Amino acid sequence: MENLDKSKNTAIVAYLTIVGSVIAIFMNQEENKTAFASFHIRQALGLFLSFFLLGYFVGYADSWYASSAFYIFYFVLWIYGFTSALQGQMRELPLVGAFFQNLFKTL
Repeated sequence: MENLDKSKNTAIVAYLTIVGSVIAIFMNQEENKTAFASFHIRQALGLFLSFFLLGYFVGYADSWYASSAFYIFYFVLWIYGFTSALQGQMRELPLVGAFFQNLFKTL
């Protein structure tokens, strides 16, 4: 039970900010490494990195509608991932979750 609590804490920290994702990577090292925490670290890190990469280009669109849709889309994905970490479930993010799992499989 204690291992699940540590894993959940690490997963929750991963979703807080990009810095939280980096901290979670260090929290999930060698002897403390769990599949649950690794899963959510990959999801959160992929979500934050894609937000910054795509957000840069969406910002140049200079369209209020495009920017609003982008922010709402990523906020919904973030809520989905964060609530699944809170509930102790390993649910992939819609549309991009499998890609993040393959991209960051070494974490």
